[in-house]
Amino acid sequence: MKQNITLSMEKDLIREAKILAAQRQVSVSRLLSEELQKLVEDAKDYEWAKRRALIHINEGFHLGGKITVTRAELHER
Repeated sequence: MKQNITLSMEKDLIREAKILAAQRQVSVSRLLSEELQKLVEDAKDYEWAKRRALIHINEGFHLGGKITVTRAELHER
């Protein structure tokens, strides 16, 4: 469901946005909507990647090999 919002911007910014939208053959509303959608998606992707990275940090990585001795055996004198 779509809903309208009201924005307040400087006149110069509005003028530049209209020019940019015209160059891309879209409305200012669509231009802003697409850019906001990208920002939201990027933020979600970042949070997902951050959670995955934290999981990997907490779990650690198996780098191969086998443990054949105990810690105590390694530190015997």
